[in-house]
Amino acid sequence: MKKFKIEDTVLLLIDHQEGTLFFSANRPHDVIISRARALAKLAKALNIPVVLTSSQEDMQQGPLIKDLQEILPDEFANRVKREGITNAWDDDNFKAAVLKAADGKKNIVMAGLTNDVCIVWPAISMTQEGFNVQVVIDGGGSPTEIAEDVARKTWEDEGVRTTTIGQFFSELIGSWASPEGEIAKPIIVDEVYSLLFK
Repeated sequence: MKKFKIEDTVLLLIDHQEGTLFFSANRPHDVIISRARALAKLAKALNIPVVLTSSQEDMQQGPLIKDLQEILPDEFANRVKREGITNAWDDDNFKAAVLKAADGKKNIVMAGLTNDVCIVWPAISMTQEGFNVQVVIDGGGSPTEIAEDVARKTWEDEGVRTTTIGQFFSELIGSWASPEGEIAKPIIVDEVYSLLFK
């Protein structure tokens, strides 16, 4: 298992849209949003490249959540607006944006909505093309637990790793006492662990 490091990782946030949140019934929406916010904040603070994408914003899916515009205004403005392609990696504009952001990096962490449609396929496609891919599973959701279980088994069978927000932060940082850990610690406390005490 390849350990992801700050300097060799790219973040993809896929279809965190106001409407797609309602397609995810297996996880509270505030949990999904908190994980997306935490990933976005960490990437910004540590200069990790980020690509945002959405699908059919003028339809039921709606616009990307305002949180991402607030945290990543440039990436939000440059988001790839797909016209319904479920496997984002099959969208030429998205693929070009990812390759440009990656600039040779091979470690991809992704999260989005929904895990059973919009995450499973690009995660597998990118793995098949030589990328090391992790899915932050609690940074997204699915309509049912069955749908998510099947998606997870499908991507893991193809070599994609499943992770959670805490596990990914700890892997990337290595030590909370490091300068990077001091940056990451308040992000995960404010965005993730604070929900435990509400």
